Amino acid sequence: MISIRSLTFRYRGGGRDALSSVNLEVPDGDFIGIIGPSGAGKTTLTYAINGVVPHHFPGDFYGEVRINGLDSIDAGSEELARHVGSVFQDIDGQMVASVAEDEILFGLENFGVPRKDIPGRLEEALSAAGIENLRDRSLSSLSGGQKQKVAIAAITALRPSIIVLDEPTGELDPASSRRVFEFLRKLNTEQGITIIIVEQKIMLLCEFAKRLAVMDRGTLVLEGSVAEVLQEGERLEEAGVNIPRVSTLARRLRAGGIYSGPVVSNLGEGETMIRSILKSGSAKHAAF
Repeated sequence: MISIRSLTFRYRGGGRDALSSVNLEVPDGDFIGIIGPSGAGKTTLTYAINGVVPHHFPGDFYGEVRINGLDSIDAGSEELARHVGSVFQDIDGQMVASVAEDEILFGLENFGVPRKDIPGRLEEALSAAGIENLRDRSLSSLSGGQKQKVAIAAITALRPSIIVLDEPTGELDPASSRRVFEFLRKLNTEQGITIIIVEQKIMLLCEFAKRLAVMDRGTLVLEGSVAEVLQEGERLEEAGVNIPRVSTLARRLRAGGIYSGPVVSNLGEGETMIRSILKSGSAKHAAF
């Protein structure tokens, strides 16, 4: 359980607050996507969750962040790391080993996992990520998507209850991006791991996330289920968030009295919407 209350943070020397009066509750087992324009405070929010702020980036910190009951200030970053696993935007900068298997072993050994438990944890992580065939590969020889899976496997081997990811698909092609999200959903549904992800690929995020949190200029402006947030199309546009085109189409059809169902978020739902309109005959007198 993550509880953020009245969180305000300004980096040392910063001209304005990076976060301002943020309140957010993330229940166990959630899969929440954080979206917003550049400079909205998305990355800083993840830093507050994993303890990077203010333990590694000092500044003025007000409010409270609790992770599984631990106060983020009192607990310290090392203790928080036992609850929160982090995958940062610069994936190469996060890697510490040269071979995939060694990358996973590094964390297990440095977090004091009993030696007798390490082989089982290693095999479990490789299997969950579907990268058994990569265990002996040099990290420099892997694709961006493969590196992401190794990084996530290294985190899951530590068995955190929460994984925070900052734009993990930023440098990946569509197929690789989908595979990363499918892996995250597997961790969420099968192991109950809470997933918090900053992502720019809104269509993909809407398909996999359970909830969305929208940041703008350091504040949390919207939060709710994917459908609830997408219904606020005008507010999203004001915040500089590009919503899926199929969602915009659904909003316009609703406004024109052609469609009365929920705002859709992906192509599959869009197809169902169009078929229902055609079946009902609502489009007969519509002017497109």
